Amino acid sequence: MTRHCFQMAGIGLLAGCLLTAGCKPDDSPFKAENESLKKQVARQESLLSSLQDGNKVMQQQIDLLNQELRDAKKATESAKAEMNVLSGQLNAQLAQAKRLSADAHKAAATQAAQQLRVEEKGAQSETLPHPLTAIAKAVEEALARNGYQLKVSFKSEQRAVYVTERKTSNPASLEATGSRNQYLITLQTRPDKTTTLSVRAEFEKVAQGGRILSVSQEETAEIEQRLIGEIRKALTAQGKA
Repeated sequence: MTRHCFQMAGIGLLAGCLLTAGCKPDDSPFKAENESLKKQVARQESLLSSLQDGNKVMQQQIDLLNQELRDAKKATESAKAEMNVLSGQLNAQLAQAKRLSADAHKAAATQAAQQLRVEEKGAQSETLPHPLTAIAKAVEEALARNGYQLKVSFKSEQRAVYVTERKTSNPASLEATGSRNQYLITLQTRPDKTTTLSVRAEFEKVAQGGRILSVSQEETAEIEQRLIGEIRKALTAQGKA
């Protein structure tokens, strides 16, 4: 009986030892893996934080660029509006300058005519069966061909006036050697669609030393008729062209 009790006690002790050993297994591999996971999580959190900070900086740069774009757009629109205003002002000034220039040409033509004291009855005149525009073109061609520069010119639908610069030269086609001349040419349309051409010359002869010689009315009239002949030639050339 006693022996049997000892045997049972030994078995119980052995079982207790086995149970005790099973309750405390070796958990070192799990700890190592947990530590590794913790480190990975920490690294990921650090990386995520860095990315978030980078995103904030990037967003700030994007916001700044967007603001600069908005400012540039406003500046462009403002400059465009200002340009439109300045363009309108410039067009208005150009229109005014054009009107003033036309008025100045008319006034200059009138003044030049008064200074030369040209009267219709004192000029050589012819009525030509051509429109004013064609004769005006012929006048300009004839004057240019003979070396005359225009001082004043004015043209409208009904009337044209040309005043040349005074020229000292000796082209055989119009003036004699040692002469000085200035022309006033007027064109006036007529009701029958013809045009009256009037030519007045202020013709002078220049002697040695610059002395001005008097000329007769016949000599002046001859010079005026020569220019009318040149204008007729230009009109004939236009008809052949």
